[in-house]
Parts: sequence; structure tokens; C-alpha cells
Amino acid sequence: MGRVIAVANQKGGVGKTTTSINLAACLAEKGQKVLAVDMDPQGNMTSGLGVDKNSLQYTIYHAMCEECNIGECMIVHPLESKKLNLSLLPASRELAGAEVEFIESEKPQYILKNLLAKIRDRFDYIIIDCPPALGILTVNSMTAADTVLVPIQCEFFALDGLTQLMYTINLIRKKLNRSLEIEGVVFTMFDSRTNLSLEVVENVKNNLDQFIYKTIIPRNVRLAEAPSFGLPINLYDSRSAGAQGYRDLAEEVINNKLFAGL
Repeated sequence: MGRVIAVANQKGGVGKTTTSINLAACLAEKGQKVLAVDMDPQGNMTSGLGVDKNSLQYTIYHAMCEECNIGECMIVHPLESKKLNLSLLPASRELAGAEVEFIESEKPQYILKNLLAKIRDRFDYIIIDCPPALGILTVNSMTAADTVLVPIQCEFFALDGLTQLMYTINLIRKKLNRSLEIEGVVFTMFDSRTNLSLEVVENVKNNLDQFIYKTIIPRNVRLAEAPSFGLPINLYDSRSAGAQGYRDLAEEVINNKLFAGL
């Protein structure tokens, strides 16, 4: 049964979608069968994997509304490279209405969990890109997940909002998903030239009682360029520091003994 990881942080601009895209692609590069799930109405994961979100007939929204089955909205091999065993459940701007659309549904927090249950055993990993808000879409994502991976940008306010995120995770664990765990924290946008980045890393390590991945994702121009070409970094510039960073993270995720049995 596949391991379901929700990538979440209510603070925007921390590399959440970049991490979702590139972790999924690097896991697939390592021979894992991966499903990427875009739960953000902005659809940046969808476009970052080379799919025109405005041309889609069906998306995860339509599956959640029971307007299609999950297979009809799934895109197998969204990237040109068939070497990556990567599939995608794309998003559309219609997801933005989810707060209203799903409120009358029976157990609206479990819609995504029930959908993924039908296909979960086909994949080794399911990576969910959550929106940067703690609404019904994020709640659905965490209810469906085994673990939550939290990207933190190496900046002064890195810890801002994390208290609320941890509170939400604990609340979901208590009310909706008793097996939910925190996968770990990964530092992003690290600039080794600044003392601030080093100070942030040390500050978070001293103040956050959670597993922290050894891999630190560098601030990298090629990493920032890749989404505009609809490619993950390992296909856009395989030799870049960003590509190596996400390969290292993927290796750590695979070898994370805390969740090896999931």
C-alpha cells in the first residue's frame, strides 16, 4: 500500500509546491511508482509537471464532486520522459469553491481519502500538494495522508505559522485521522552565503521538537526556472544543485525508518 505524504505549510512562498513537484519526480527517478496530487486551486503543481490546467476536461475537483471517476481525471506520464513512473491528479481553479461545494457532502473531510483508497495500492508514494491555507482542502489532504512533510524557508520568520500548523495536525489526528504523523521538516531556499540562513537552521533545530531532514534545499536559479518550462528540476537541469538536493531528500524519505512500514 502506498505511503501518502501531504506537503503542507500555511505560509506561502516556502517552496511547498516546488518540494511537492521535485520530491515526486525524484522518487519516481529512483524507481518508485508515484502519484502526484494537486490540491491547490492555483494548479501550480499541475503546470509544473507540464500540463495545461486550462485545457483539462476533468480534474481532482470533478472526481471529488463525483462528476467523473478518479481514473478519468488521472494523467499517466504527464512528462515527456516515460522513464519516470509518475502520474498526476491535476487541479483547476474550480477547487477554490470547495469550501462551499463540499459543505453539504456527507463527511466532507473524507472525500479525498475515500477517492485515494481506490487506487492507493497501485503506488509506492502519493505526494499531495496542499494549498497555503488551513481550509477544507488541506483538511482533506491531511485526513487522507499518513504523514505531513513541512517545508520551511530559511528566513527570519521561519517559525511563524508553524504553531498553528502543528495545532491543526494534532486536531486532525485527534478528530479525523488518528494515524497521522509528522514526516519531518525540510529547509528550503538555503543561501550558504548569508549568516541568516545558518542562524535560521540552528534556531529551528533548537526550538522545534520534530524530525528534521538532513538534506537542505539550496536557493538555486535553475530550480526557480524549471516550473516555467513545465519540468521538475531533475529533467530540466539534472546536474544542478537543486536537482541533487531533491534527489538527496527523496533518498532520505525512502530510508526514513520511522515510516518504512507504511
